[in-house]
Amino acid sequence: MQTLSRLTGAAYGVHVSDQVALVSVPLIAALVLDASAAAIGLLVACQSMAHLVGSIPFGILVDSTQQRTLTIVACLTTLVGSAMAVIAILRESLVFFGAAMTLAGFGVVLFGLAALSIVPKIAARDGLARANAAIEVPRATASFIVPLLIGLSFTSVAPVVIFLGSAAASVMALAFAIALPTVDMQPAARTGVLKRIIEGGAFVLGHRLLLPISICAICWNLAFAALLVVLVPVIHQVYLMDPGVFGVGLSAFGLAAICGTTVMRHLSDRLAPNLLLLFGPGSSALASLGLVLIPAHSTPLVFYACMFLLGFGPSMWLVTQNSVRQLVTPADRLGRVNAVIQTAIYGIRPLGALLGGLVADTYGPQAGLGVVMVAFLMSFLAAALSDLREIRSYGTLSAAEDYAEDAAR
Repeated sequence: MQTLSRLTGAAYGVHVSDQVALVSVPLIAALVLDASAAAIGLLVACQSMAHLVGSIPFGILVDSTQQRTLTIVACLTTLVGSAMAVIAILRESLVFFGAAMTLAGFGVVLFGLAALSIVPKIAARDGLARANAAIEVPRATASFIVPLLIGLSFTSVAPVVIFLGSAAASVMALAFAIALPTVDMQPAARTGVLKRIIEGGAFVLGHRLLLPISICAICWNLAFAALLVVLVPVIHQVYLMDPGVFGVGLSAFGLAAICGTTVMRHLSDRLAPNLLLLFGPGSSALASLGLVLIPAHSTPLVFYACMFLLGFGPSMWLVTQNSVRQLVTPADRLGRVNAVIQTAIYGIRPLGALLGGLVADTYGPQAGLGVVMVAFLMSFLAAALSDLREIRSYGTLSAAEDYAEDAAR
């Protein structure tokens, strides 16, 4: 079995386990553990907090520790978190359940950072985008299939069985991770932790490609977080559609992500990176415009089409920008660079949710949707007005050349 296939197998297990947690936590907390709305919000925040708290220290570890070992530790962490969740449900302990979900979240964060640093070491330059697409397919597939299965089975299956399934997925991930070979590691510089963190952030801020990628991602995630908040009142009060349309729309978004990553897996070498780096945020801006223009009593198919477009283009953009990051970043900084960008992305999401809710509550859902459209447009402009539009081939990118060029500036 090829190394990439093993890493992809581990990714399936980790992301299935993660999606089980994301979808099941509010349901189990409310219906089984009798949690209040505030407690449910705290549980969801704990899951997101793993990304904010764990990304930077894990990024440093990824740059200095054998990445196969970290992948195994990540899968083992998700397994322990799932097992703790089973115990928490049986004991009906809300606090223990929250601790379990937080621990599992740390495992997901560590796995994602380690995998992004392993891929450029096991894939050739001309196959890097296909390799990145291969490890993104599990995330997209899990985000579509798992919520659907849980939604159909939650009332007929004991909650503990759901997390036994999560634990089984983690066992599968661990088996694939153990089968990974060791990867080449560059000797880590013996510098202080704070200095290494600053180096990662400075590298992103001073890089002609990484900075616009970061701004584009931050604006996009701000917009998407706001969209999730305003979408239900928009559907109910503006479109005058059944609220159930929201769930189907998210399924269309998930299906689009599967389609986008699948296209990248098979056709990435035929598609110019600059077109994909513009198409992702550009299609999002177009989709948000479509959402603004949907009239009352319209067919839900128009809404589903907009949500599909919102998922399709960005999934292709994600694979492309991951490849660009890996090519222009020195191997000994890749973990920290990915961690800095990921921290910024997850840090902006709560602000996006607050902004969307505040505007919608003060000026109405339609105004909230307008804010979403502006943020998506800013995401597109961040890419369109930068050097990202000049990347016609991955072969033109070099970590050493870009690093020397940026340092000279």
